[in-house]
Amino acid sequence: MLRIVIAEDAVLLRAGLVELLERVGHRVLSAVGDATALVRAVDAERPDAVITDVRMPPGHRDEGLRAALELRERHPGLPVLVLSQYVATAYATRLLGAGSADHGGLGYLLKDRVLEVGDFLDALRRVAAGQTVIDPEVVRILLAQHTADDPLRRLTPREREVLGLMAEGWNNQAIAQRLTVTEASVVKHAGNIFMKLDLDPAEGNRRVLAVLAYRDHLAGQAP
Repeated sequence: MLRIVIAEDAVLLRAGLVELLERVGHRVLSAVGDATALVRAVDAERPDAVITDVRMPPGHRDEGLRAALELRERHPGLPVLVLSQYVATAYATRLLGAGSADHGGLGYLLKDRVLEVGDFLDALRRVAAGQTVIDPEVVRILLAQHTADDPLRRLTPREREVLGLMAEGWNNQAIAQRLTVTEASVVKHAGNIFMKLDLDPAEGNRRVLAVLAYRDHLAGQAP
């Protein structure tokens, strides 16, 4: 069971999230409709995880995202799952870039993913466990935006797909299942990724380094 604070200005979606999460056994400590109330609720309740919309009153721009970044500074390691109505890669890069220094879970999902209840709940679980979860559509667009001198362009389409799934937080077994290949094939692709990104085995966990390199790249794209 997770203790959760929700920030969503759309009343029906907020109520739906509360009902869904409580139905599966989580406890919603507070459900608010603006970024200021979100910060107050988190400071008061100290939840296990936060779910917030990007755009919140009063400006309906990036208030929810800025509140999430502020909360990550005030409560290091706080797991945050950000929801967005549209693919906004600038928001994703700001969130992931700012979160690369601490090890708390982070997630960026499109709101449509909430309708896929199993995927949404799995994403929340993984974020609460400290993993990074990025909506597959966001990953696809970010990978397509790489410039000609980016080392990720050395990767084959399949290797880029594997790296994208790594960045979403999936392990080798889960990646193999999603791509309908053997786990050995995933291991081979991962080895090629590490080699093409010039990751030295002596530097430590190359999988972590590959994902960090990916997140550093996203941070470099942030405005």
